[in-house]
Amino acid sequence: MSRLLLFLLLLLCGSLAAAPAAAPPLMLASSWQDGPDVSLYLVSEKLDGVRARWDGHALWTRAGHRIPTPAWFTQGWPKQAIDGELWMARGQFEATSGLIRSSPADEQQWRKLRFMAFDLPHATAGFARRHAQLSRIIANQANPYLLAIEQRRLPDTESLHRHLRSIVQAGGEGLMLHHQDNRYSDGRSAGLFKLKPYDDAEARVIGHVPGKGKYAGMVGALLVRADSGAQFRLGSGLSDAQRADPPPIGSQVTYRYNGLTVHGLPRFPRFLRVRDDR
Repeated sequence: MSRLLLFLLLLLCGSLAAAPAAAPPLMLASSWQDGPDVSLYLVSEKLDGVRARWDGHALWTRAGHRIPTPAWFTQGWPKQAIDGELWMARGQFEATSGLIRSSPADEQQWRKLRFMAFDLPHATAGFARRHAQLSRIIANQANPYLLAIEQRRLPDTESLHRHLRSIVQAGGEGLMLHHQDNRYSDGRSAGLFKLKPYDDAEARVIGHVPGKGKYAGMVGALLVRADSGAQFRLGSGLSDAQRADPPPIGSQVTYRYNGLTVHGLPRFPRFLRVRDDR
């Protein structure tokens, strides 16, 4: 075998080893609009963590990258797939995101994390029965790092918004509503909703706008493109550290906003976080 051919084979093998596995099929939420019977939904807090899938052997990000967990973190976990979120505490998304990307794992910091389970993607029953099954499975294992997120029923829309206000005032992001009979499916679901005091969406970074004044030498704003094709700037919400080391071009970010302008652009957009698919 020639040296050139050997080099190309080694290069190909290295590329395959670095490539992520196929992204796990995940159910995604739509935005809640008042009207449906709230009592038919199970309601939980929307956690500001990192979405992950346990496949019975390892944890994976939504983009298909294996998460380097300490062995004790997943010891004794069930051998079936579980959908959930790695979560540290309210307002700790950046710390959580940074921790799961670190290798080798910082075991002391990992002890602050929990995998908050909320679904069994391979179970065929409606959500209320899946949640009951999930709760039984987790109750029968002794690992404190695997927990089932609390689900509750609320009688009406007024109670729903009162609960939302209490969660937000305590530092939470919002609520998730899952219809009791909804079955697990890949992609955007008509039976799973998120409810927040503001709108949020995702956009792709396509440029960096230089900063001025106190931000001279740093990034003043991110130039982003939404799925609709609309382009706009995201400056509000960026920390000084993010301005000095901004999300790279091509990365996807989440932003919040308050409705749309007459031109279809987000009103008062504010950077929230980089979507962690790496």
